[in-house]
Amino acid sequence: MVTEREWREAADLQPMRVWLLVVLAVAAALRFWHLGAGIPFAVGVDEPVVMQHVLAILRTGDYNPHFFHYPGLAFYLHVPVAVLRFITGALDGRWQTVDGMTIDDLYLWSRALTAALGTLTVLLVHRIGLRWGARHGLLAAGLMAVMPMHVRESHYALTDVPMTFFVVLAWLASLAAHERARWGWFAMAGACAGLATAVKYPAALALLLPLVAAWMTVPLRPSRLHAALAAAGAFVAAYLLTAPYTVLDLPGFLNSFGSLAPSFRPRESGIEAGALVYLKHLRINLGWPAALLAVGGLALAVVRAVKGPGRVRWVLLVLFPAVFLGYMARRHLIYARYILPVVPFVCTLVAIAVVSGVSQLRRFDIPRLPRTMLIVVLTVAAVLPPLLTSIGFVKTIGRPSTPQAAFDWISAHIPAGATIVIERNEIWLPAGRYRSEHVPRLTRRTLDDYRRDGVRYLIATSSNYGAVLEDPSRDPDLSSAYRTLFRQTRELARFSPSADRLGPELRILEIP
Repeated sequence: MVTEREWREAADLQPMRVWLLVVLAVAAALRFWHLGAGIPFAVGVDEPVVMQHVLAILRTGDYNPHFFHYPGLAFYLHVPVAVLRFITGALDGRWQTVDGMTIDDLYLWSRALTAALGTLTVLLVHRIGLRWGARHGLLAAGLMAVMPMHVRESHYALTDVPMTFFVVLAWLASLAAHERARWGWFAMAGACAGLATAVKYPAALALLLPLVAAWMTVPLRPSRLHAALAAAGAFVAAYLLTAPYTVLDLPGFLNSFGSLAPSFRPRESGIEAGALVYLKHLRINLGWPAALLAVGGLALAVVRAVKGPGRVRWVLLVLFPAVFLGYMARRHLIYARYILPVVPFVCTLVAIAVVSGVSQLRRFDIPRLPRTMLIVVLTVAAVLPPLLTSIGFVKTIGRPSTPQAAFDWISAHIPAGATIVIERNEIWLPAGRYRSEHVPRLTRRTLDDYRRDGVRYLIATSSNYGAVLEDPSRDPDLSSAYRTLFRQTRELARFSPSADRLGPELRILEIP
């Protein structure tokens, strides 16, 4: 029989459930809106790499990706989606064999998987936030739903959003393991960390979550050592099951690791410079109000981690983002999306600052209504700037662009089979129609080199030549090299940005 107290608690939760549905709807809308933007001419920088290996698995049945810059699960996640795409295309009469498919046919469907995992991550953040309170969970999920960095990366079939999903799942499982104090839950948390690592190697740091939780959980059956060993064993098992060719093709893995080793070396400028860059990215994504609240939440979390109560959840909240950010900051390569797993922790810190921080005002006999209004004001201040930034991003990628115009022109005017060298990754061409190559700068090779390699067309971007042509004093040699290149080639078309068309200026050049 339901008691009156239980009935009242259930009634109080009803508005929270409605708001959670609103948050999830906003998260899904931001991630699925304009999901097909840029396909196939302006896809994510590494999307073609992922899709090429997924398509190779379908065509050959060989699950060895023969590519270990990413672990195996980064590709295997998309294989069922690609199979489903083939079946629907075959039913529509688009192809009869897998050879009839191209990677262009896979982008949208694999992006949908990424967007779905991004939306589910918001739900996981809510479940974690409930450990602090219903309002904490709702605000943390709401901020996660609109975080520009996460919204942006959820539009591409890359590794960072799936990795973040499994890291957050490991965090949630570690909290549940501590609450239940049973070794099986710690094994589940370790397995989630293993899955995250099988998507992207740096996620191995997520193993800290169940290990620290096991160390701090007293009493624990049968023992803390058993729980830690269960977490570590499940981590290894989950990784090897979903990235088996790390061992089965050990030479390939080691050779790939050797080629990646320079990016793992410490930065010459030190860890401090990298950390400042990443903190700046977080501040820009959060906006100033949420960034300041995150600092306040961090201060409160450190105090609670030391003094308690509930030290375990506070330690996990502080420890992982600090270790992960420190590790990524010392690496040679720095990109904002690399610290995406830190974002859910930061969103939770903001929620703690708003709700728990305002709750401290009860000590001064401040009435409930002013405290509630202050929570509302701080919530709006925290959520509104990233929401507007995310909306602006999604609207921008849906607008016409110079890469799209250049792609349409090339398809109509350049014959199939032509060899085209493209500067940077501004535009992608279908591999079955053209032989294309992407280079950092066109000026690093001479026209004779291009002729010798059978290259007929070049595509230059103002992302490279714009600044040096406007101000040659920045780099006189580079400015001269571009002027010589443009003088010695024939410009076939130029696509400049305008109020109605975004993107860099692109010049299509023909080698005489």
